[in-house]
Amino acid sequence: MSAKILFVDDEENLEYLISQVFRKNIRTEGWQLFFAHNGVEALEKLKEHPDIDIVLTDLNMPEMDGLTLLSRLNQIDLPLKTIVISAYGDLKNIRNAMNLGAFDFLTKPIDLEDLKITINQTLRDVQHLKENQCLRESEARAREQAQDLQQSLQELKKTQAQLIQTAKMSSLGQLVAGMAHEINNPANFIYGNISHVSDYIQKLLHLLHLYQQQYHPPCSEIEAEIKALDLEFMITDLSQILASMKCGVDRIHKIVLSLRNFSRLDEANIKSVDIHEGIKSSLLILAHRLQTTTARPEIQVIQEYSNLPLVECYAGELNQVFVNIFSNAIDALNEYNKQQSLDDIFAPQLTITIRTVLLEENSRVVIQIRDNGRGMTADVKDRIYEPFFTTKPVGQGTGLGLYISYQIIVEKHGGELKCVSEVGEGAEFWIEIPIRQTKAELELS
Repeated sequence: MSAKILFVDDEENLEYLISQVFRKNIRTEGWQLFFAHNGVEALEKLKEHPDIDIVLTDLNMPEMDGLTLLSRLNQIDLPLKTIVISAYGDLKNIRNAMNLGAFDFLTKPIDLEDLKITINQTLRDVQHLKENQCLRESEARAREQAQDLQQSLQELKKTQAQLIQTAKMSSLGQLVAGMAHEINNPANFIYGNISHVSDYIQKLLHLLHLYQQQYHPPCSEIEAEIKALDLEFMITDLSQILASMKCGVDRIHKIVLSLRNFSRLDEANIKSVDIHEGIKSSLLILAHRLQTTTARPEIQVIQEYSNLPLVECYAGELNQVFVNIFSNAIDALNEYNKQQSLDDIFAPQLTITIRTVLLEENSRVVIQIRDNGRGMTADVKDRIYEPFFTTKPVGQGTGLGLYISYQIIVEKHGGELKCVSEVGEGAEFWIEIPIRQTKAELELS
């Protein structure tokens, strides 16, 4: 094998002697021999040739002796071995050399055959050392590549989750906006004409009363028709019908406004909005899931709102968070209800409690959303923000809702999203966001 060997000794004829002894190795095996007269020169040679395999050094030398050189070599991370060759082969020198990392100790005068054997043994050990170092470096590279791969996988999952959620919520926003538009057109037609209809009917009724007062003698046929129609009841009921229709149209108008509020999913700019309106519009989208079904009673929504200022936020994305958490709460209550006995008349009312709070320093708002379902295990609670993690059966959930919610609240709004839950105690999500978004947070977004 090819080897690089450094001899450090202040003897004048050492270089010639060693070159002659190992001339065959130099010629056939490609050995390279280097020489230095003291420790200082040896360190310079190592700077020029950091791949030297063996350093053979004397102890007594000018400028820097052998023990000092060994001490300096210990501070250099190179895969080499050292051999001490000295006329002072007493136990103290041998012990000092070994403590400083010497691989072997030979005494002068040098036994050339013994020197050859020692060098060959040392070279085998150096080879093992280099192989082990290469193995460690390879393992380190493999670990680094595995970490990079894991990080890339997480980034891929994150990007995939964002793309899926963005596409889903964008489609939902477009659907809701389209529904609001389609409902709004006929609603506006009715709303715009109902006042005219009411005015015309009042005028016709006034004309009818005048006719009754002025027409004499009354016609028996008309009198019979009035009695058959129950005209007085019809007149009274007609006003109530008009009032009911106006209430219905007003309700449709409010629903359209809520749908429009929710459909602001594609708005990229921060706006100052009423958080409560976002909550109400999100509940409206899920209203059909709160109603009584054949499998469970109605889910009651308890709203405990504080007096909050307008909050700077991405309104559409915050609505996503509300919908995700409300949906999970409804799913949890549905699952919890399945465990209740149909004959259990003392089963608690299924509820979702929404509470808003303005923190004392008036700089952040808190939205607490709590259900009285069965709660979560510690293992589930620790994993709810992982992308694609879901406790639902295959095909019933993507596991993206809370992951996306966490990104929106924490990363995009500089807020906090926490969950408090124990088995049998329901679950509560704590959403906390600043009222004003700082410039740094806006640039980060």
